[in-house]
Amino acid sequence: MLKCRAVWRKLAPLARASSTVCRQNVTRTGLTHGRLPTRVPASHMSSGPAGGGRENQLYVLLVGAACVGGGVYAYRTVKGDSQRYQERIDEISSRPYKGDSLIQLETTASEATATDVAPEPVPEAEVAAEQVEPSPAAPDAEVIAPTETAEPPPVADATPATLKLPAHTPYLLIGGGTASFAAARSIRARDPGAKVLIVTEEPDLPYMRPPLSKELWFSDDPAVTETLRFKQWNGKERSIHFQPASFYIDPLELDSAENGGVAVLTGKKVVHMDVRGNKVKLDDDTEISYDKCLIATGGIPRNLQVIEKAGEEVMQRTTLFRKVEDFKSLDKVSRNVKSITIIGGGFLGSELACALGRRSTDTDLEVVQMYPEKGNMGKVLPEYLSNWTTEKVKTEGVKIISEALVKSVAYKDDKLEIQLKDGRLVKTDHIVAAVGLEPNVDLAKSAGLEVDSDFGGFRVNAELQARSNIWVAGDAACFYDIRLGRRRVEHHDHAVVSGRLAGENMTGANKPYWHQSMFWSDLGPDVGYEAIGIVDSSLPTVGVFAKATAKDTPKAATEKSGTGIRSESETEDTATSPVASSTPAPAAGPHKDDYGKGVIFYLRDKVVVGIILWNVFNRMPIARKIIKDGEEHADLNEVAKLFNIHED
Repeated sequence: MLKCRAVWRKLAPLARASSTVCRQNVTRTGLTHGRLPTRVPASHMSSGPAGGGRENQLYVLLVGAACVGGGVYAYRTVKGDSQRYQERIDEISSRPYKGDSLIQLETTASEATATDVAPEPVPEAEVAAEQVEPSPAAPDAEVIAPTETAEPPPVADATPATLKLPAHTPYLLIGGGTASFAAARSIRARDPGAKVLIVTEEPDLPYMRPPLSKELWFSDDPAVTETLRFKQWNGKERSIHFQPASFYIDPLELDSAENGGVAVLTGKKVVHMDVRGNKVKLDDDTEISYDKCLIATGGIPRNLQVIEKAGEEVMQRTTLFRKVEDFKSLDKVSRNVKSITIIGGGFLGSELACALGRRSTDTDLEVVQMYPEKGNMGKVLPEYLSNWTTEKVKTEGVKIISEALVKSVAYKDDKLEIQLKDGRLVKTDHIVAAVGLEPNVDLAKSAGLEVDSDFGGFRVNAELQARSNIWVAGDAACFYDIRLGRRRVEHHDHAVVSGRLAGENMTGANKPYWHQSMFWSDLGPDVGYEAIGIVDSSLPTVGVFAKATAKDTPKAATEKSGTGIRSESETEDTATSPVASSTPAPAAGPHKDDYGKGVIFYLRDKVVVGIILWNVFNRMPIARKIIKDGEEHADLNEVAKLFNIHED
């Protein structure tokens, strides 16, 4: 339209002069207002044809050609701009957060553009073509059409800046899990006006994962898969989401937010990272630059190769448990099949086995758990405690198949057939593969970041830095532990603590990662444990146990601490250690059958490098200090007294 207007201004004087001559000649020939003459003069004073002769014809042709050409050009320009404008409106409407306020911003900005530049006369047909009518089939994508016949916005700036995703953000957090949320909260605490953008592949706002395999399964609410609210062991109800939607601001409003805020861009994946250019590219080719960036991409559930090679029918009946959608899917499956087999004897596999086993007592569901170890959590617990735990899982209604190595999986006669290497055959309706987590390091190649060959994950220094303005936290970080050496940890508390520290360091704190994160596992409301450091069953262990009481359960622990996520009360710097008990401790070592509560020390070169508190809660600061001191202990019975396990 701008080009059309310039052409019109050049042609206007000539057109006006020509039109004056034409009107005079038309008047003389009786053609005024387009009416036919009532009579034709018998003779003309001019020697040329009626209407002014060859000179007037030339004017008419010139003006006519200019008008026709200008009209065609204007029509094509308006039509093209209108089409591009509509495409841009459709794109905005398809994005998340399509609130009425955003649509109103679109209209206001369009009207502002109309008042800045006076509109040119447009044919009625073209005006009608520009009107945008709401589609009755898509009410969520409703667009309010401008009421004035203003020209469409220029192609170079098709939408107002306030309605665009921010092309730049001071703090970019890749991944929408616990580590990212902890970092965002930490950044805002140190920089109250900070603008933080979280980009996540998931459709959900940041949430905690532990309840997905624990408390949610014990909910009495039939709509739990929709509400995602659960009762903690202490009876208090809460949502798995860290904060409600009202806590966050719309990503489209992040640029204009006066006081900053945290925005979450859901359903988008970062596919490329330009470290030198300080920018990333999303899967829709959108580019966002940043000042500082956190990578908290978490991990991807592993699968067995024999399942991946077994074909589509087997894969459709296999769950890799990790996200909210996996919980919803498995919950539905468990209500519609007769048997579920869980492959894996670690934390996740054992928790899901107990949860589904509890459900099987009220239904005809058969729950089978198989693993290559001799007992549940055999890679973590000493053998005697692993065997005791296995018996506990059996009492929950779970059929255990130990020392099981899967040879093949096939789908036959509406059943999955799991063939073990020792010849045993297990038939089931559905498989849950809980065989570990693979750190998500897809960005390593494009970003040129180092991946640790031993532990996996992005290799970072003690300050969780991979580059001068790039940090990594959570499951994907392979960090240097100043006490235990290089490690990678896949637990909730580590995600909280590492995310919080990364956020502080992104605002200039320059703190090393000194905190020993803990993790916990609950086999229902009655048996649970908390652990810290390196807990590997291949290490020498010393266990000190005592008789459990009614208060020595996960349920009682949450009633005392007031939180279902126990690490929230364990990671406070103000936590204090209780005075050591004066009650004499029994000799260290396994008891015959009574493992009600106790402490298991894991040793490396006679130094305690890991501790499990078995049905002993709210004592993690003591365990943390023991590992931090890194001293040899002649008598671990004396050390066990610090945990007061022998007091009623």
